[in-house]
Amino acid sequence: MTKEQKQLHFGFDIDGTVTDPATFVPYLNHHFQTNITLEDITTYDLTKVLGISEAMFWEWMVAHEDTIYKEAAMAQGAYEAIKAWSHQHRMTYISARGNHLQPTTTKWFDHNAIPYEHIELIGQHDKLTTIDNHCLDIYFEDKYDNAINISNHCQIPVILLDTPYNRGDLPEKVIRVNNWNEAKEWVDEWVESHPVYTTEKA
Repeated sequence: MTKEQKQLHFGFDIDGTVTDPATFVPYLNHHFQTNITLEDITTYDLTKVLGISEAMFWEWMVAHEDTIYKEAAMAQGAYEAIKAWSHQHRMTYISARGNHLQPTTTKWFDHNAIPYEHIELIGQHDKLTTIDNHCLDIYFEDKYDNAINISNHCQIPVILLDTPYNRGDLPEKVIRVNNWNEAKEWVDEWVESHPVYTTEKA
């Protein structure tokens, strides 16, 4: 009998996780005539950071989201980690982006040669049902309350990519990492050390 690693199903948020969390900053500064940096974004709610109404923010967002997503840079180290995992495991992306952005999103993934099996844009931040439906084994996120809710409800590890807007205490199954290199180290060790992730084959 020989040991063979079981194929796992990895799930990823896109914005601020696979993409650089500072992606929106230059666009916000240009339009709203501000001079913020990523370090100034200490809450996920950008209306509070900018001191504007929700109506103003969403008017701006609807007008500019397609361009921003087309031009988004990847988070440093994300491509290398995802590419390495994709040789053995399945890659699914679940985002709060609206489904009307599917062509733009898919084109961005293809242009950047990012491995994927499925990309689902659900138009809301509540991802619990979608994650359950895909039977994911692990998830990668940048939104603080999402990470906690996913780990509690789905009982899977959640890798939280550290940003100024997601600081706070975390439950055991949410693992904060400073960058994608740390994420890869933790996940590789988790995959290798957890016995449920191997099967024996003749």
